[in-house]
Amino acid sequence: MSEMNGDPIFICEAADVEEGGKGVRFLVTAGGEDTTGFVVRYNGAPYAYLNRCAHVPIELDWAEGVFFETSGLYLMCSTHGAIYAPETGRCEGGPCRGGRLRSIMLVERDGQLFWQPDDYIRPARA
Repeated sequence: MSEMNGDPIFICEAADVEEGGKGVRFLVTAGGEDTTGFVVRYNGAPYAYLNRCAHVPIELDWAEGVFFETSGLYLMCSTHGAIYAPETGRCEGGPCRGGRLRSIMLVERDGQLFWQPDDYIRPARA
């Protein structure tokens, strides 16, 4: 289990993340590299992951914030079509079967979403 490092960081209003719809990207530093995380909503709950495919370390979204495939049941990598279960980040098909997205701890409080830094995923560098 990762250790928490620092206070939760505001992402967006919870209402900005629609069920099975567009996600919201946010800046992070992962393993010393500047990149993004994202939050989506599935079955009423928000989930956040590092925006990096388990197959090849590239961003998943087709266009800004578009992570779900057309049925709205899976997150899909725009490059090679790997599909992930939104509630677990586990790869369910495609070139990374058995791999998983790196989850980011989320806090939903007072109608707002925050992410919690850990020992690997830290606040974006200024």
